[in-house]
Amino acid sequence: MQDVNKHAVKAFLLELQDTICRALEAQDGQASFVEDSWEREEGGGGRSRVLRDGAVFEQGGVNFSHVFGAQMPASATAHRPELAGRRFEAMGVSLVIHPKNPYIPTSHANVRFFIAEKEGEDPVWWFGGGFDLTPFYPFDEDCRHWHQVAKNICAPFGDTVYADHKAWCDKYFFLPHRQETRGVGGLFFDDLNQWGFEKSFAYMQSVGMGFLDAYLPIVDKRCPTPYGERERQFQLYRRGRYVEFNLVYDRGTLFGLQSGGRTESILMSMPPLARWEYCFQPEPDSQEARLCDYLTPRDW
Repeated sequence: MQDVNKHAVKAFLLELQDTICRALEAQDGQASFVEDSWEREEGGGGRSRVLRDGAVFEQGGVNFSHVFGAQMPASATAHRPELAGRRFEAMGVSLVIHPKNPYIPTSHANVRFFIAEKEGEDPVWWFGGGFDLTPFYPFDEDCRHWHQVAKNICAPFGDTVYADHKAWCDKYFFLPHRQETRGVGGLFFDDLNQWGFEKSFAYMQSVGMGFLDAYLPIVDKRCPTPYGERERQFQLYRRGRYVEFNLVYDRGTLFGLQSGGRTESILMSMPPLARWEYCFQPEPDSQEARLCDYLTPRDW
């Protein structure tokens, strides 16, 4: 039987939420996170933290949740029949940052742990997570920095980890109905248990802590960039793609809603403002038109 320390995972996730919130507050310099603790009837709860109307961040959410139940949702066991009849626990930290300045990319990260247990049998468990970057006015140097941090995180865990998890990210954060990626990618992994608990946990920790190294230097660099109403309107239009992905395809959103999670916390990833425009086409050779060149996977 594998030695699985779910209490150590929970302790790390709580500290990770604190660390990220402190760093984002320091970066913003004006707004603070407001915490909302909650419980759910079926078991478990969490603490949602939201920052609004900051100097840098229009809205940001950093959520910790730890939910459990006597059995998995039927939608989950249809794909994973080995989970039927097991009690489960799912815990994680997820965040989405929507900056004010359209030249600062939107960013998302999450790390999570799942375990399903049954008396007399080995637990079924895995880690998942990753981070991805969604620029509206992309800069090659920002994309290279983002992916270099990701590559550095992966290096101690194996020669192919970065390439594998980058490709998984490109594939996962893809909108088939738009035929484009959500942004310029990053890392994505799920069902990670083949390395054993200790190494898998260490990797999840590295990804979680590495997010700030990847994101904050980009925020710093783009924060002073001047912008006007044109850039703002394009930012709001492209945020609409973010909403489309999260509501139609994102597995975390769907699992949360199907398992009776707290709706407000699950949907905290939504931007405070977004817009849609029928058959929008950017002007040829404009800054806005450049974005489409970045919405297909490439080697950074």
